[in-house]
Amino acid sequence: MHKIFDSAVALVFVIGLMIVAAAPLRAGPYEDSLARFLADSYSDTDAAIGGVAASGHVMAEEVIRALQDRRLMMSPGSKTIVIKGASGALRNAATGQPLAAPPADLTDVRINNRVRRAIDAALGSLTLLSPDARRRFEAAQAVFKSRDESALPALDTAIAKEISQGVRRALSQARAAVILMQSDAKEADKLAAVAIVRDRGDQDALAVLGGLPAETAAPVRKAAADAVGSIQNNLALWSGVQNAWYGLSLGSVLMLAAIGLAITFGVMGVINMAHGEMVMLGAYTTFVVQEIIRTSYPGLFDWSLAVAIPLAFLVAGIVGIGIERGIIRFLYGRPLETLLATWGLSLVLQQAVRTTFGPTNREVGSPSWMSGAFEVGQITITYNRLWIIVFTLLVFVALLALLRFTRLGLEMRAVTQNRAMAASMGIRTARIDALTFGLGSGIAGIAGVALSQIDNVSPNLGQGYIIDSFMVVVFGGVGNLWGTLVGAFTLGIANKFLEPYAGAVLAKIAILVLIILFIQKRPRGMFALRGRAVEA
Repeated sequence: MHKIFDSAVALVFVIGLMIVAAAPLRAGPYEDSLARFLADSYSDTDAAIGGVAASGHVMAEEVIRALQDRRLMMSPGSKTIVIKGASGALRNAATGQPLAAPPADLTDVRINNRVRRAIDAALGSLTLLSPDARRRFEAAQAVFKSRDESALPALDTAIAKEISQGVRRALSQARAAVILMQSDAKEADKLAAVAIVRDRGDQDALAVLGGLPAETAAPVRKAAADAVGSIQNNLALWSGVQNAWYGLSLGSVLMLAAIGLAITFGVMGVINMAHGEMVMLGAYTTFVVQEIIRTSYPGLFDWSLAVAIPLAFLVAGIVGIGIERGIIRFLYGRPLETLLATWGLSLVLQQAVRTTFGPTNREVGSPSWMSGAFEVGQITITYNRLWIIVFTLLVFVALLALLRFTRLGLEMRAVTQNRAMAASMGIRTARIDALTFGLGSGIAGIAGVALSQIDNVSPNLGQGYIIDSFMVVVFGGVGNLWGTLVGAFTLGIANKFLEPYAGAVLAKIAILVLIILFIQKRPRGMFALRGRAVEA
């Protein structure tokens, strides 16, 4: 009897297995959503993105990121969705398995702006609970911009678990943006959401408050309008701060380019039209140093600028001394001939560099500690500009110390104030002239190191700064370092405040006109040197 019963059970089990095996496999939510990509319509693709994200499948994020990067493909004939890897390898999006032979009718899944917004929202929802705080923050930002209502449950869960104050604030702002888009949300909740979005205070907040649904209640609309006015006033203030920062950044560049010219022009009275080429030589020295480090010592790349600074100073300084000894010393007291000679020399140096390195721009990389940016309020500060400002101030302080506390500085100041008296006191003025020209050229060389981080390294690099350098020197006071500092930052800030209203070209013209009018009143600049020869 037991044997008959056991046989019957086994028979039923085998029949059940056969029925299950014979029945077609039923697709789940993930597979159903993938199939909607095959429709090749933007609305179905939008729905497919939401379904894939909501499925919780292990490959959901990979599929959506592949779509974002234009690496998601479909085969209508075989009804297959394919992920294309970075190396070109193809995998089945449903199973994750590689494809031995790609289908012949494989085409990209098309996307448009609507689909891109859906992608951002889906990725935001998928990464709201990521263990990486940076990814959670980026996800909150994506949801804030997309205002996708489907992300609300994930936002509530993420806010309850969040321990980082910055990420929690971003999550709360994203939740407030979603609530403002809901037609059935309570008025009190929407008023609280308006306050949260107002505190964010950026352009994205303006977009949220300005895009409220038509059925929004009047009190909420009034609160949103008040918040928009408050944000606009705040952004106007931060815009002024941003212009001031850009002006300081431009001023630091002008300062670096002009400080060497202030020395040679002030001490020697030489109009050196080849000064810009000293800047160019410093930039190309940086390029050569980085090329050697890249090929031979790649682990030292972050130290490339530290190596390039003294080498650029030496290269440009030696070339400067050679120019003074070989050309300038024969033309003292003949300013027109000096101007023409140095202008011709600048063309020679440009052509020499063009012949050696080619006419195209050369790539100069930034060390890791100069890459990236951070935000202060509503402005973004890049590390490379910040370090250039710091570097400019260090060069300025070092030069002041050299002039104040060294014998060379004392002799340079003596020659500046009264060359004849300095010569009668035993100072070798010819030697001081050569060293001064070399010092000014060397500083222009290290200016080239800094400029290589923010400008194209090409044979024409110096030409973009020579006119501005002369304006800074004349405006600040010939030969006065403090005047050069104040003049550079003043012109930089004034230029950046004029640009939004007049444009870059007209702003520069306006600055030039203002300098001409200023020089009419103060021919020696803001900070004129004192001395018998100067007063004479």
